[in-house]
Amino acid sequence: MPTTGNPSILAIDLGTSAVKLAAVTLRGTILGGEVEPQEVHLLADGGAEQDPEAWWSAIVRGTQRLLGKGVVSADDIVGINISSQWSGTVAVDERGKPLHPAIIWMDSRGAPHVRRAVHGFIPVEGFGIARLLTWVRLTGGAPTLSGKDPFGHILFLKSEHPELYRNTYKFLEPKDWLNLKLSGRFASSYDTITLHWVTDNRDLQRIHYAEQLLQLAGLPREKLPDLVPAASVLGPLQPEAARALGLSDKVQVITGAPDILAAAVGSGAVRDFEPHLCVGTSSWIACHLPFKKTDVFHQMGTLPSALPGRYILTNEQESAGLCLSFLKDNILFGHEELARYANTGDQGQAPVDLYKVLETEAERIPAGSDRLLFMPWLNGERSPVDDQYLRGGFFNQSLKTTRGHMVRAVLEGVSYNSRWLFSYVEKFVGRRLDSLRIIGGGARSKLWCQIMADVLDRTIQRVDEPVLANARGAAFQAALALGHLTVDEIPSLVPVANTFEPNPQNRGLYDELFGEFVNLYKSNKAIFARLNRARGA
Repeated sequence: MPTTGNPSILAIDLGTSAVKLAAVTLRGTILGGEVEPQEVHLLADGGAEQDPEAWWSAIVRGTQRLLGKGVVSADDIVGINISSQWSGTVAVDERGKPLHPAIIWMDSRGAPHVRRAVHGFIPVEGFGIARLLTWVRLTGGAPTLSGKDPFGHILFLKSEHPELYRNTYKFLEPKDWLNLKLSGRFASSYDTITLHWVTDNRDLQRIHYAEQLLQLAGLPREKLPDLVPAASVLGPLQPEAARALGLSDKVQVITGAPDILAAAVGSGAVRDFEPHLCVGTSSWIACHLPFKKTDVFHQMGTLPSALPGRYILTNEQESAGLCLSFLKDNILFGHEELARYANTGDQGQAPVDLYKVLETEAERIPAGSDRLLFMPWLNGERSPVDDQYLRGGFFNQSLKTTRGHMVRAVLEGVSYNSRWLFSYVEKFVGRRLDSLRIIGGGARSKLWCQIMADVLDRTIQRVDEPVLANARGAAFQAALALGHLTVDEIPSLVPVANTFEPNPQNRGLYDELFGEFVNLYKSNKAIFARLNRARGA
């Protein structure tokens, strides 16, 4: 379609806690944005679900508000692209209507079904050796035993909701369901489909469903979407979606990308061996690499990237910013206090930012939090250990422990967890990584950025507008697909706003406490298993 005066992308970031929308120019300038909070339903049996229709309603409301503010004209939107929470499952009928709430990445109900599906002769890390080698050789990885990816979700529905399974026309990732609403196509991109663990990823130009893997998984091909290359155009907005959003039906819908992969693009770290660290609800350390490799012992592998023809190292740690928000909402403040602070703005004053309040208190606490340690595994862990039974908590608390101690210990505990993962990332890539770009909501905290630099003993570069990295990455991917941008141009379009160097005075203390952090895992993993396996957590 012809470009307008200021051609822009409507970038949609479907997170777990919120849908974020942004109007972004083809060169990555954020013109304006909107946020729509989302609710997660946590079930007693390890389930975690969301309402897909609530996602769509939030996108419609947010888009209408964004256009209504005049930061961008509807006529200037040339493309729409989604970055989304990954590893989720929406079961739909032939019309695309959800038959069940979306099962999201936190859901572990498929774990026993996965374990039965992957076991076999000569067990290695819970897998039969022949099955494991087949998965690794063809896909670059293997299903997580925690049951938290679509492989586990679908097996759960097949085993425990057989009628729903039979009535399902397609199982779609969250992004792919939204793209169905936008374009009318039942499709998934090479990068997004990976966590179903049924595609042959050896040739990045010709990724396809592998019959051998479909048989191993017990999944019929007809219940899975058609595959298209990453960063490709699905087609124009279908008229119904265009009317709902207030956009032209000539706007092009791009394939989009999972959050981890979109964030890599939006961080500006798109060259090989350039890592980025995301501290959002969850966290990860990722980088593009020129080779295919797998570490099944630490849940890491190179998978197809959001950039065509590229591999990216992927991993994930379950709880990062989630730990701080949980502490704020469930321990430090009661519901009445939270409501009172939230409504402060109604009196003509700016609402109180409780995160700023907590950060100020944490800044008064010395490095190491007077040896108070926090274990951040509130929802189990994926990397560098795949253990659904791990749980969080404070260790070495005393009568002198204050709220500030607890907040700083959470920031440090998440940082120790990142260092734990980072040690295996450097072994995986085969070299020292001297600096990391940081993105995500946690990057807004200067204190947290400095703690990360101190604990990892690496330079941390905070990019400009770190919270919008996913949206910026979605916009860049769309601009690539539409022919307005090249990959080589991306790094110069993402400026570094602040640089944090490690404080050598904290080196010895953080080395010691990191060692004890790992010891806490080793000493308590069997206890966590006994406590949580019995109740099916």
